[in-house]
Amino acid sequence: MSDGETGDGDADDAAAVDPEAVRHVADLARIDLDDAEVERFTERFADVLAYFETLEEVPEVEGEADLANVMRPDEVRDSLSQEDALANAPETEDGYFKGPKVS
Repeated sequence: MSDGETGDGDADDAAAVDPEAVRHVADLARIDLDDAEVERFTERFADVLAYFETLEEVPEVEGEADLANVMRPDEVRDSLSQEDALANAPETEDGYFKGPKVS
């Protein structure tokens, strides 16, 4: 189904998403939407909710999945000296990186 087309069940799904709810979400996201965009997003949100309803129909899998560690083993290697680690730092203080004050 392409944008703008509606199927048999879309009228009921569109009722589940209110244009005012779309405006509220857009306001929270600080996005200005005109009336045409609100209508388009109302339809799209209804489609998304319909997909979630479809996912709810998928049966849960019983049992645990077999997991395997795919990570390489740790290797002990020489690390940078403190001087080398701080060499490109814009600011240091007493042998440490210095960052901006956070208040």
